[in-house]
Amino acid sequence: MVNVVAVDPIAPASAAASAAEAEREVVLTFYRAFSERRPELIDEAVTQDWEDIPLPPGHGRGPESVKPILRAFFEAFPDVHIAVLDILQEPGRVAVRSLLTGTHRGTFMGVAPTGKEISVACHDFHALQNGRIARTWHLEDWFTALAQIGAWPPAR
Repeated sequence: MVNVVAVDPIAPASAAASAAEAEREVVLTFYRAFSERRPELIDEAVTQDWEDIPLPPGHGRGPESVKPILRAFFEAFPDVHIAVLDILQEPGRVAVRSLLTGTHRGTFMGVAPTGKEISVACHDFHALQNGRIARTWHLEDWFTALAQIGAWPPAR
């Protein structure tokens, strides 16, 4: 008689799926910080030495470096919302395509409030370590935003 040992083929896949879901939730928390206008959520999503690439002038690493930027952005666009359109993921890496919308109600990039709405395509690539975002490479279409509020092309 042959002994057959049962092997649970679902276990490794479940563990991987669970880890992937945890990484996905951390990344979605990052975007909720914007849409819910809650900069403190950044603390739950990024490492203490998180790199924001490209780094805004005068800002360092970590969650505290981005909070003043968020607050200023919330003043300029108090109804800001980020709709996550696509997420592509592999272990430790998450790519997000999103759409940022809002109404220009405060100064933005030196432009006085216009009351005009913006719709900006965003593409972000996140590297995760120990369950948090360690690096974010981002690209937003700010030229389109400036055109939408009437500031681009610049007046001659």
